[in-house]
Amino acid sequence: MSTLTTTAGAPWTTPVEPGERGRLTISDGVVARIAARLAAEVHGVGGSAHRLLGVTVGSERAVQVDATVTGSSVALVVRLSITYPMSVRRAAEDVRGHLARRIRVLTGLTVSRVEVTVTALHSAARAVGRVR
Repeated sequence: MSTLTTTAGAPWTTPVEPGERGRLTISDGVVARIAARLAAEVHGVGGSAHRLLGVTVGSERAVQVDATVTGSSVALVVRLSITYPMSVRRAAEDVRGHLARRIRVLTGLTVSRVEVTVTALHSAARAVGRVR
């Protein structure tokens, strides 16, 4: 009878069943950061500035996401801007679908809900300044 050994000479053990290995927990903040990057991959989607009483406060930043992980599912609240004249409904659907697919692949979590808030519409053409 032969015994498998590691390079250090300790006996090789049989693999532990997946349910007995422990678990990996991904925090809400990590999922939120992943989702923010993923949402920015969607064509025509941009960042969102903070707003106070309908007035933009500060400059536009990255897509903003809040995530709530419960067991193996996650609910997302997304704030973003969209390039005009893109359809808001179509862009929101694209973001929802992209997040659901990619979050599942990258984290193993199932996206249960994605709430999308469009905070601004931006022109596709860049504003050109005039030199005097």
